[in-house]
Amino acid sequence: MYSIGEGGVGSIQPSLSAAGGKEEPSLREEWMEKIGDIRMPRASMNKLVMNYLVTEGFKDAAVRFQEEAGVSAGQDLGMLDNRINIRDSIQAGKIQEAISLVNQLHPQLLDNDRHLLFHLQQQHLIELIREQKIEEALQYAAENLAERGEEDSAVLQDLERTLALLAFDDPASCPFADLLSPGHRQQVASQLNAAILRAEHAESTQSTLAVSLKMLLWAQEELDKKRVRYPHMQLSTGQIEEPK
Repeated sequence: MYSIGEGGVGSIQPSLSAAGGKEEPSLREEWMEKIGDIRMPRASMNKLVMNYLVTEGFKDAAVRFQEEAGVSAGQDLGMLDNRINIRDSIQAGKIQEAISLVNQLHPQLLDNDRHLLFHLQQQHLIELIREQKIEEALQYAAENLAERGEEDSAVLQDLERTLALLAFDDPASCPFADLLSPGHRQQVASQLNAAILRAEHAESTQSTLAVSLKMLLWAQEELDKKRVRYPHMQLSTGQIEEPK
């Protein structure tokens, strides 16, 4: 079979089977050949990219891509401004500002989605802890989140994880320090973005590219469970690996 040489993925060297000295085919190379035979029209690729930019609210990139690739965004890109402002507020840790913007844009959204409201309030609590505003954090949790925790065990668990950050002089050393990562802000921002798209009756709350990647992850997990040998894709690098 084939093995990966010292040069990395791109350096694939053939090896001979011990039985008859016959060269075995590489599953990865066969896979890559089949992928190479697939021809996706440029127009379809451009549409996929534009769908991602518009759905995720990357207005400047969408405007530039529309001009350079000659592909229509399918809507007035100026309508993205509200979602962009809300996303930027969350990513900057200004959760109360984001909540205020949402209430102006869709007054009933957070009233009708208590789970989403909790995640926004939880993120605000995290920001207070990040800023070492301990008394304010405890007061906010007692006034806005304690009752929700009593009603919902899942909410209580998330609340306990968040308050555990207070037990450490350096919250970054807490086992739940992932709550302080930029990725957690992004997760909340994406959840809110999807809710706004639903409220605006968008065709989809997720980009086609994001849905495709989730399908890929699901398929690979199912194949792994069944112990099927196949060329595995590492999403972090985009590399196709030889089956182990």
